[in-house]
Amino acid sequence: MSATDVHVKPHHTSEQDVCENEICVTSQSKEAVPEQLEMYCPPHPASIEPCEEKTKAPCDGDSSELKLWTTQRDSAVRLRMEESGVASLPPVTIHQMFEESVQKYGDCVALASKEGDQWVTLTYKQYYEQCRLAAKGFLKLGLERFHGVGILGFNSAEWFIADIATILAGGFAVGIYTTNSAEACHYVAENCEANILVVENNKQLQKILQVQDQLPHLKAIIQYKEELKEKLPNVYTWAEFIELGKDVPDVQLDQIISSQKPNQCCTLIYTSGTTGQPKGVMLSHDNITWTATSAGKTVTLREATDQQEIVVSYLPLSHVAAQMIDIWLTMKYGGATYFAQPDALKGSLANTLREVRPTAFMGVPRVWEKMQEKMKAVGAKSSTIKRKVASWAKGVGLETNLKRMNGASPQPVKYHVAKKLVFKKVRKALGLDRCTKCYTGAAPITKDTLEFFLSLNIPVYELYGMSESSGPHTISLPDAFRITSCGKVIAGCRTKIYQPDSDGSGEILFWGRHVFMGYLNMEDKTKESIDEEGWLRSGDIGKHDDKGFLFITGRIKELIITAGGENIPPVPIEDAMKEYIPIISNVMVIGDKRKFLSMLLTLKCNVNFDTGEPDDELTAEAIEFCQKIGSKATKVSDIVGHRDKLVYAAIQEGVNLVNERSTSNAQKVQKWMILDRDFSIAGGELGPTMKLKRPVVSKMYKDQINGFYLDAVTPTDNVIPSK
Repeated sequence: MSATDVHVKPHHTSEQDVCENEICVTSQSKEAVPEQLEMYCPPHPASIEPCEEKTKAPCDGDSSELKLWTTQRDSAVRLRMEESGVASLPPVTIHQMFEESVQKYGDCVALASKEGDQWVTLTYKQYYEQCRLAAKGFLKLGLERFHGVGILGFNSAEWFIADIATILAGGFAVGIYTTNSAEACHYVAENCEANILVVENNKQLQKILQVQDQLPHLKAIIQYKEELKEKLPNVYTWAEFIELGKDVPDVQLDQIISSQKPNQCCTLIYTSGTTGQPKGVMLSHDNITWTATSAGKTVTLREATDQQEIVVSYLPLSHVAAQMIDIWLTMKYGGATYFAQPDALKGSLANTLREVRPTAFMGVPRVWEKMQEKMKAVGAKSSTIKRKVASWAKGVGLETNLKRMNGASPQPVKYHVAKKLVFKKVRKALGLDRCTKCYTGAAPITKDTLEFFLSLNIPVYELYGMSESSGPHTISLPDAFRITSCGKVIAGCRTKIYQPDSDGSGEILFWGRHVFMGYLNMEDKTKESIDEEGWLRSGDIGKHDDKGFLFITGRIKELIITAGGENIPPVPIEDAMKEYIPIISNVMVIGDKRKFLSMLLTLKCNVNFDTGEPDDELTAEAIEFCQKIGSKATKVSDIVGHRDKLVYAAIQEGVNLVNERSTSNAQKVQKWMILDRDFSIAGGELGPTMKLKRPVVSKMYKDQINGFYLDAVTPTDNVIPSK
């Protein structure tokens, strides 16, 4: 089986039948699975032997006595080893992977930071030495085994070094979102029993100083950018901190490194906490090193000895996707990580991309959407002939790439002409001319955005996973992708659809060495997430097509259950609204325990470059939409404040079109409202990766939502002009 295979097994009563009434998908190499076994489901998880004798770093504890999960900071787990294939690779620690990379790629650039107009680089040898010095600095400051080091700041070489140094010194590396309040920082620091906190600047330092007295385990604070505004006890600059490490003998650090086992915890990823207090996701050395190896093999990353991969680091490093791509995948394959500027998501990312020209780029959906909006705005100002050429080229690009997606490999003459006239220029303008791997993940992306980039010969490949799976679980590939599918399972892992309905949809379950250890000190939550057999429950609803591609159809916690008992996933409705009504920026469908569906809408507007907050000014694309329907609106307030009849009518037409596609009356949106400002990270409606925080929005706009369900008129009553 050279690719992912779907195995459907009929219902049986055997206790050994792990695929009973379920659809299993596994990814194995042809060498790993005998031909005659391809029709069967994978072996029962309980029969898989963990930690074999051939492991490079022995696992901690007797494997027969270890469980697949734990919630204790100093405990080990049984690894989900397989007898063959990628999942049988010997487990290694972070230090072992790093040391091997230094040996292979020692003189290659590892990290690059911009200081003024110059890029300052560290080679792998220098990177490793800096991590050792920082690890010794942590030991000098009193870092205890299995205690946290919280890192609060924007992506930088110091962030990476602090993270890895913490692990080498035997602690837990803990990223903290820069948008966290002082109270949220306190919760994380207290939960992981942080001995040390590393902050970027005075702004972040002040948050910690507010709660310092409530952190009994805290011994020191390190500030890695800017000068300290005042000298405070146990607060160090980065330079002072690095100096501390020079007094610690190497043997002290080496003893701690040699005591580490692949099945012990080394990193905590805190969930965003949109549905309660954040949970500390415990990731083992093996979770990280094995996932980096398997994901890299799946997407065929090139080793630096062949041709170096280059990435731009800008997504929050407290998020698992950014850590896996920017730190661990690059380390495993000798890639170079270039750091964007702190205002990357406010606009400077485009300049960094053009300067660095990465070979791989990960963008959350909102990043791709913003690129799309900007390109449309630029295109609207082009001459008539340029617009016609671009439109023709996009038609050719979409047609050619859709055929390629479905297995054909046509490259007609018109495609090559379009490539020369348009596609190459677009890629260069975006800084993606060397990029062979463009990815999206962390939140749903619309079909419209995917097709927009596909039409420009820039396939954006969806990947899917979660913090609890160390990042990726399924990935789309150039020779294996479908629009709106998040791809196929990565090598050595399995997917199971639990209790599928007549449509084949059910909860998506994961199996593999990427599955986390457990939630720190949260046994009940861990048992909710990992079933009795050791499968990870994703909380997502999905199904496979006949080729094994996974499609996410909803999230259990987001599922709307109307007063009439109908289950409705909101995302497909929200995506359709954005597709049919191009002036719409964000949508949130409401209807849980309600008689009908309603919806909050926001309009596309410019963002304040300094604060990241939405402005009143509409984007160029939104203004163009208004002009097409005869409206003179240029601001959100023009539309909402004066209830612009033409815009409201156009939106209602879009709502009607979406409703016509619905499969039942319960899925039709009956009332809606345009809010006077867009959602944003600064406003609290979006998380750090631009994911919609539904509970927060529901609370913020509870009066407006409740208004839908009083005897109020539909928002469009008496505003739609007669035709």
